[in-house]
Amino acid sequence: MLTKASLALIDTLNAGREATPNELASETGFSQDHIYEVLDELLASGLLTESRGSKNRRLVRVTDHPVVESYRDLRSKLSHINWTEILSPATLRVCWYLDEPRRATEISDRLNITRQGVHNALSPLKHRAMLSPSGPEYALTDDLSPLLTFAREVAAHEHRSRVRELAPSATVEWSDPERALVRVQTSEDTTALESATEWRVTGLARFQEYGLQFFLAGEPAFWYAPDEDLTASEVVCHTLLLDSGSRRVSYSMLLIEKLDIDKETLTETATWYDLETVVAAMYRPLHDEFETADDLSIILPSEPEFTALKEQYGVS
Repeated sequence: MLTKASLALIDTLNAGREATPNELASETGFSQDHIYEVLDELLASGLLTESRGSKNRRLVRVTDHPVVESYRDLRSKLSHINWTEILSPATLRVCWYLDEPRRATEISDRLNITRQGVHNALSPLKHRAMLSPSGPEYALTDDLSPLLTFAREVAAHEHRSRVRELAPSATVEWSDPERALVRVQTSEDTTALESATEWRVTGLARFQEYGLQFFLAGEPAFWYAPDEDLTASEVVCHTLLLDSGSRRVSYSMLLIEKLDIDKETLTETATWYDLETVVAAMYRPLHDEFETADDLSIILPSEPEFTALKEQYGVS
């Protein structure tokens, strides 16, 4: 987790300088014990690197990690703001959702916290006129896009660090502060995540749970959302996120047809993944409106193709 102490250290080292833990404790005001603890976390996650100076002194400096780079960009473009004062872990988590106007209740549901918790996290931004509009829906002002980028890099980094403790080959394909969709490259990593209670197989590999068995090229994808059930709507969205090619679209339509997934329910889920256009296009042929999608990047099956696919897999 990127704490205020973490940001203070990155701030202090941001110009590319090297410093000892004692120097950092003196400049940031945090205790030496806490500085050592935070340094170890940042080193382990790749945000810092260390070397030895004269008299074998421990020297640390920041790396070119995406989190560090996005923070540098934030400070460069909005240098008049004291970000270490404003940004807590809670505020960063809420910022992930402020790319468009959202109600506090909507954010609290996604983060599994109270509405008051959302308002508390937003408070430092409200007091500095960083939100637009002022309520009941909130979004970051246009000039704060670097903050959104930083918040999303932090969320992805935290998930990447978590999954790679179990599966070193894992890559994060999508994430928000609470959830992550990942791929792995080795059978050993697949076994590791299959054995982990907080991770669940998703995407095309999950279709077999619904009676649809497809050939899977490579290792299955996994989903991290420990406090939530994995719904069929989520599985469809994960399948499309991982590959929006014509076969995946056809297979997703097949699952929708087999389970009779309600369009409104799937569309609501799809909004979090920016897949509303794809979902809307898929439902037209499901309602016997076979035509070319308005978005030419979405390749829908023809009526004979989809009819043959349903017959092949016994979907009536």
